[in-house]
Amino acid sequence: MVPNFFEISGDARVAEIQAEELAKDGNQVAIFAFGADIKPKRADLFIMGMPKNLFWQRIYRLIFPLDIIKVCKWLPRLKNFDLIIAHLYPLTWLAYLAKKLYKVKYTFWYHGIVDPQFFPHLYERIYLRLQIFFTRLTVQNADRAVAVSKFSQQELKKYTGLDSEVIYNKVDLDKFHPGIDGSRIRQKHSLADDPVILFVGRISPHKGVHQLIQAFNSVKEKITNAKLIIVGRPEYTYYFNALKRMSDDSVVFTGPVSHDFLPLYYAACDVYASCSRWETYNLPLVEAQACRKPVVAFNVGPHPEVVTDGETGFLVPFKDADALAEAIIKLLKNDKLRQEMGGNAYKAAGEKVILGEYRLEKLAGLQGGD
Repeated sequence: MVPNFFEISGDARVAEIQAEELAKDGNQVAIFAFGADIKPKRADLFIMGMPKNLFWQRIYRLIFPLDIIKVCKWLPRLKNFDLIIAHLYPLTWLAYLAKKLYKVKYTFWYHGIVDPQFFPHLYERIYLRLQIFFTRLTVQNADRAVAVSKFSQQELKKYTGLDSEVIYNKVDLDKFHPGIDGSRIRQKHSLADDPVILFVGRISPHKGVHQLIQAFNSVKEKITNAKLIIVGRPEYTYYFNALKRMSDDSVVFTGPVSHDFLPLYYAACDVYASCSRWETYNLPLVEAQACRKPVVAFNVGPHPEVVTDGETGFLVPFKDADALAEAIIKLLKNDKLRQEMGGNAYKAAGEKVILGEYRLEKLAGLQGGD
C-alpha cells in the first residue's frame, strides 16, 4: 500500500521492487494506491482515486480517514490478505483497521516525514506536524516496522516510539549501471561536451535546490561552460519561480522524467550533486553511484551511510554551498579522480544492494521466521 504509485516517487519504486520479489517467491500480490503511472508486471493494481490538483491531493491525504465511503469500500478487500505492507500515511489508516478488525499482519515501511523546520510557511509546517501525528496514531498496532536507514530508524523512534529494522532501499542494477549511452540526453539539451552536473528529485524547499544553484553559480566562475540539469517535478510554485529567477540558460529544468529514461540522465552527467537538507535515504545518490558517477552532497542525515567521503564522493558541511562548489570543481577538473571515485562508487552501490537483499516473506513473518 503506497499513496502515489508514480515513477517520480522513491517509495513507489521501492514498493514496485518489493511486489516483484514477493510475486517471484510465489505470492499473490496486490498494490493499492490513490493514483499510479507504474504498471506492475506481476501484481494486481487497485486505484482508489484522488483529486487531480496537487494542492487538493495533499489535503485529501491528510483527511482521508474522514472519507468514510471510500474507507468502507476498500477496507473489506484487505480481509483475506496474509500481509499488508504500508509505506506511508494515510494508507497506514487502512492497514491499522485491517489489523484491528481482520487480524491481518501489518508491516510499516518508514520512508520518512520531512522535518517541518525546512519549510518557510507556517501552514506547511502545521501540515507536516499533522502528518507526524496521524502517522503515530496509525502505526501503533503494526507487527513490524522497517526503516530505510539508521538515520530514519532514529527518526521513527522519535516520532512514534516504534523500534524498527533497517533495510536500505534496493536499486535495480539491471537498470542503473555503467556503460549506458548518455549522448541522446546531451543532444536533446544541446550539452555537447560541456561538463554536466545532475540533480534528481522533487523540487521542494527541503531538497535545497536553491543552494545547489547558488553553488553552481560559483562553479561557473571557474568552469564557464558547465551545465546543471535538474530532473524532477516542481511541487511548490513559489519555490520553483524563485529558482528560475536565480537561473540562466545554463540551468536546465527537465520536469518529471520517466524511470526508463532516468538512467540516460545519470549516464550523461559527470558529477551528481545534492544539496538536500533532509533525507531518510536519498535513492538518487545510490542510483548515480551505480552508474559509476562520483557524488557530492551535504553531510546530513543518512548521507554518511550512502557516501564514503573521499572515496565514492565528497560530503561537505551542511548548508556550505561554497564547499559544495569547491568539491564539484575538484571533480570536474580532475579526470583521474573522477574516474577513480566513480569506480569506487559503483563497487559500493553493488555492495549496498547485496547487503539490502532480503526475503520479504521472512521479514514480514509470512513463513514465521525472524
